[in-house]
Amino acid sequence: MTIRVGVIGTGVIGTDHAAKLQHQISGSTVSAVTDIDRARASQVAADLGGARVFGDGHELIASDEVDAVLITSIGETHAEFTLASLAAGKPVMCEKPLAPTTPECEQILDAEVALGRRLVIVGFMRRYDAGYRQVKASLDSGAVGDALILHNVHRDTGAPESFTDPMVLTDSMIHEIDVTRWLLGEEIVSVQIIPPKRTRHAFAHLQDPQFAAFHTESGILSTAEFLANGTYGYDVRCELVGSDGTASLLNPTLANEVTGGVARTVVPADWRARFSGAYAAELQAWIGGLERGEIVGPSAWEGYAATRVTELGIEAIRSGQRVVIDYVDKPALYR
Repeated sequence: MTIRVGVIGTGVIGTDHAAKLQHQISGSTVSAVTDIDRARASQVAADLGGARVFGDGHELIASDEVDAVLITSIGETHAEFTLASLAAGKPVMCEKPLAPTTPECEQILDAEVALGRRLVIVGFMRRYDAGYRQVKASLDSGAVGDALILHNVHRDTGAPESFTDPMVLTDSMIHEIDVTRWLLGEEIVSVQIIPPKRTRHAFAHLQDPQFAAFHTESGILSTAEFLANGTYGYDVRCELVGSDGTASLLNPTLANEVTGGVARTVVPADWRARFSGAYAAELQAWIGGLERGEIVGPSAWEGYAATRVTELGIEAIRSGQRVVIDYVDKPALYR
């Protein structure tokens, strides 16, 4: 069985996902694409070998040529297209965020609950990264004892002038938020944002770096350091401190050179170099699940919870205070 996927949004990540689905992922083909930039969508379709180009996402979702939908358009469109996919009864993978606001996420939860079955997954690819999975395995096996502290590091090479303080949470730290929830198996119940000294590499309107402190239900502290203008490479790491030991995710070594008594290690240039394997594993898990009639991946609830934390995290940026996080009751569908 081949799953025919329709891709909404052919920007950088949409094009990358489409190429993986067409050439790398077993059991899938890209049958349709659409983008607000029709010429770009047409070029991507040609590169894929003849996928059909649709005028908009709703036409694509309604097509009999599409079995499942991949949403990689801008975040403001995610709720609209996810709800349309649910109305059509089609499985949908939505890149993060599930939606920019919690009311939109709650609409998706309500629609999926009314349908009575899961169809939505959210693109939190770090759950599929080998390093993160090893850290989680160390915790789940009991090797490091009880989790006490989780330290997260997320440094990028540079941010455009359009990058803002709220985007630190909605576009970047949302990954550390999801990692915290998934790795520790608990909801986040509070957030505080602490601004360090600003880097000279940032535009004047951006507080960079940012430092976040999250507490979970049992009192575990998870910290996240984000630096948008790291300049030296794309650097993602974490360390879990347990009662009986630690487990660490280090930046993967892409290449190592030793000359003249000096060791040099190459740092990934961007997110594509660092997480290409995780994205492929995520897509393969989704397609493999659909072949078996299953929905495999982070649920709409996971997307809602991450958006709720980012939403109140933005409030914490503005207030400078610790903000307590509340959630709607979790529906039985997601328990």
